[in-house]
Amino acid sequence: MHQFKYHQGALHCEEVNLQNLAEDYGTPLYVYSSQTLRNNYKRLHEALGNLDHHIAFAVKANSNLSVLRLLADLGSGFDIVSGGELFRVIKAGGDPKRCSFAGVGKTTEEIRYALEQGIYCFNIESLAELEFINNVAESISEIAPVAVRINPNVDAQTHKYISTGKAENKFGIDYEETMKVYERASALPHIQIKGIQMHIGSQLTNVSPFVEAVKRVIPLVKELQQTYGIEFFSIGGGIGIVYEEALASGPSHWWSEQENPPLSPDVYARELLPLLSALKLKIVLEPGRYMSGNAGVLLTSCLYEKKGRDKTFKIVDAGMNDLIRPALYEGHHEIVPIVERQSENTVIGDVVGPICESGDFFCQNRAIADFQQGDLIALMSAGAYSFTMASNYNSRPLPAEILVDGTETTVARKRQQWTDLIAGEL
Repeated sequence: MHQFKYHQGALHCEEVNLQNLAEDYGTPLYVYSSQTLRNNYKRLHEALGNLDHHIAFAVKANSNLSVLRLLADLGSGFDIVSGGELFRVIKAGGDPKRCSFAGVGKTTEEIRYALEQGIYCFNIESLAELEFINNVAESISEIAPVAVRINPNVDAQTHKYISTGKAENKFGIDYEETMKVYERASALPHIQIKGIQMHIGSQLTNVSPFVEAVKRVIPLVKELQQTYGIEFFSIGGGIGIVYEEALASGPSHWWSEQENPPLSPDVYARELLPLLSALKLKIVLEPGRYMSGNAGVLLTSCLYEKKGRDKTFKIVDAGMNDLIRPALYEGHHEIVPIVERQSENTVIGDVVGPICESGDFFCQNRAIADFQQGDLIALMSAGAYSFTMASNYNSRPLPAEILVDGTETTVARKRQQWTDLIAGEL
């Protein structure tokens, strides 16, 4: 599941002491575990057994070139949502012919670039987009491979910002309108129908919404097989991870021995394989958070402790510009000291950053280890939707990223300098 554990009194990523990394490269600092990424990919691949399947990592979760290269070497394809993500995949050694292009607002330039690179498929989100892609393809004498993204109107039971499968969401085409879109696609001269796609949301920790959505879409899949000879059914991503763990044994033991998450690949496969195997189609999966979420941490240093009248604030050198999930999604990240504490003293307080926003916090009113000025802490489960959503707000340089593989460390991204902040400005 993960490769972060305490060893000889210090939190390690695989065989590397995180204290040493922070001293060598400074903080804030993202650190990723290669072995965790490999293990997560292999667990999902093996759980699917003999099913004809294709795993396409959602690049929006973690787009670092070194991470993409590692996954490409394992055989992963990629789920992209912009021309820039496709560019990254290609630069990392990924195969554009194993890339699916999703998203509701693809531009002319992005569509042309994707066609020129020979991507596997565009996921169509509206009839207007279908017509638009046909026109762009015609302008460069290409045929655009497409799949319609169906909205099965299933409640994913997740945060409203990452729910994508209900009729009220901007994504996909209503179930009842799907065949009309395929009929139109079949009449367009620069469109090739290749499959059907769905994605109901992110961070699902129960298999039931997946089962409900697949069962709802299967009759349509069978009709499309008979009518248009589609070659794949993409069931999207969404497998959740454990962000929050009870500290019953104390913060010093939390990350060393974690149980299986509530939705493991084995549970996921056990429920879905009987439904999918009977289709005799290629099944495409688009995991993001599952693959990289627990493979990364954000290291940060405590600058000061501020004791107010009503609460205690632990002020750290990372901010919401480095990790926005708590502010944006009310996302939970466990916060643990790098040096294993013999005492389990805790304090109720907020961990906050230096950004000039009241929303700049990593936790509020939580029982946390009573770390002090100069201490290093780790924000766990920061491998997905973390650095990819970072910004230069308050003119703060982006942190460095480190990839660990056993005892080896690679600088996967250099820390930005102040001069980088104004590059390109006049």
